[in-house]
Formats: sequence, structure tokens, C-alpha cells
Amino acid sequence: MSNEKSTIAKNIKRLRKQRGLSQDKLSKLADISNNTIIKIESGAIQSPTMDTTQKIAKALDVSLDD
Repeated sequence: MSNEKSTIAKNIKRLRKQRGLSQDKLSKLADISNNTIIKIESGAIQSPTMDTTQKIAKALDVSLDD
């Protein structure tokens, strides 16, 4: 994969900002480390685990498809 941010990174960042959440707040809601959120949004983690993705989706109140 290229160094471009993945679609999932863009979607998480967009949805997080739409809800007025900081990366820290989202990490607490999703019960994952703030560092993980930062790495996903920056593209350092391009394929987060299904468990992590489900936790983020639940914290953002969206389906995995979103």
C-alpha cells in the first residue's frame, strides 16, 4: 500500500471531528490507547484489527460499513 492515508483513517478522522471529539476522548470512549487512534489517523496503522475497528465504530455510533 502507498503512504497515502487509508480510507479508514480518513473516515475515522472525519467522523470523530463531526462529533466534536478529540483523539483522546475517542480513545477513552473506544477503550483503546490514544496512541492507537493517532497511528490509525496518521496512516501508521493502515489495517487496524477487527476488534479495534469495532470499538471505534461503536464509540462513534456508526456501523462498520461507515
